[in-house]
Amino acid sequence: MRYISCLPDEGWQSACPRSLAILGSTGSIGRYALDVIRRQGERFRVAALAGARNIPLLAQQAAEFRPDAIGLLDASQAPQLRKLLPSGYSPDIMAGQQGYEAIASLAGISTVLSAQVGAAGLRATVAAAMAGKVIALANKESLVLAGGLIRACCAASGASILPVDSEHNAIFQCLAPGMIKNAPTQSRRQENAAEGTQGTGFCLPPDAGISRLILTASGGPFYGWSRAELAKVTASQALRHPNWSMGAKISIDSATLMNKGLELIEAHHFYGLPMACLDVVVHRESIIHSLVAFTDGSYLAQLSLPDMRIPIAYCLGWPERINSGASTLDLAALSSLSFTCPDEASFPCLALARQAQERGSGSPVVLNAANEEAVVAFLDKRIGFPAIAELVGRALADYASGIYSDYDSSREPESVEEILSLDAEARIRMKEVIRGT
Repeated sequence: MRYISCLPDEGWQSACPRSLAILGSTGSIGRYALDVIRRQGERFRVAALAGARNIPLLAQQAAEFRPDAIGLLDASQAPQLRKLLPSGYSPDIMAGQQGYEAIASLAGISTVLSAQVGAAGLRATVAAAMAGKVIALANKESLVLAGGLIRACCAASGASILPVDSEHNAIFQCLAPGMIKNAPTQSRRQENAAEGTQGTGFCLPPDAGISRLILTASGGPFYGWSRAELAKVTASQALRHPNWSMGAKISIDSATLMNKGLELIEAHHFYGLPMACLDVVVHRESIIHSLVAFTDGSYLAQLSLPDMRIPIAYCLGWPERINSGASTLDLAALSSLSFTCPDEASFPCLALARQAQERGSGSPVVLNAANEEAVVAFLDKRIGFPAIAELVGRALADYASGIYSDYDSSREPESVEEILSLDAEARIRMKEVIRGT
């Protein structure tokens, strides 16, 4: 197992306050993060917030935390934002993707919470990695689209990545003692930098005995439904997740199991294990958030109530555990913990994601782009629920056939520009297919 980056160094660990940039502050992860930060007194300083288009909430957050910089996607909304800010408070306002990238690489910021949704988060995540930041990564699409590139950025800059997704955070918590013990020392980092290999991650020794990583899935709102029943699913039904409170896109991905497929790809990049060593089990209660299997037949698992403040607090406070605000799990109150295999016949997105990663050569980019467009079409009532997987499968087959005129499907994308160019072409093709359905 080779982790994606080195762990945060001693200087970052001892810094107080830690200076934070939160990208996606008005989304669910951003709001949870600010709730954690409120509980910590002077441990953290929010130096920058970026919040897309929810200007009233962004202004409210800025008035409370007084960051030096604020990011928003649409520059035309900057006057509205300024009017809502308190008198005498004049932060720098940065707009568009360039603004997000600038915030992610600001010199006075040590830690970036990357919590944008979808491929839109890629540029800022890469900018933070190139700038050598500690990245609390909640934007799974960054690794799905560019896991190899981000690993290389960490190699060049010494950036560190900590996983916010509950599943990958659970695995990280299970492995943390061995990872800390075997992490490169500061002197070794300096030697690696001289050799040009800093940040390439590090391996746990063979005697760590890791055999598999197992991600748990709730099964979503339609667990046990037949294909005929799924054909009648509405968007409002799909948005009602049984355990977690999430945004619309992630809720639909959870309902199709695409979210778990993307997490498989993410786990491959985080932990450097082949897809054959990564499994998914359905765990309806969402109490065990993932497991590590060892060669002696034992497992380590992380348990908690389904509350995203726990993994967020673990990353922001690492290596210390800080108050997340989450309730404590009452083991005696649990009636049962159940585990079943996912139904990939009724929910083929999981298999499609595994297939895309195994094919490589840009297939995960096409998978994600096609899925994002199909989810939008489903929410807009232009396609049915089963059509999401059908259209993603068609997009992958088209890409593998070599019909994408502007990209060679036999090689890996080598830059952010190539990745986003392929992403754009996949979206155009998917929109054309959706219009024809």
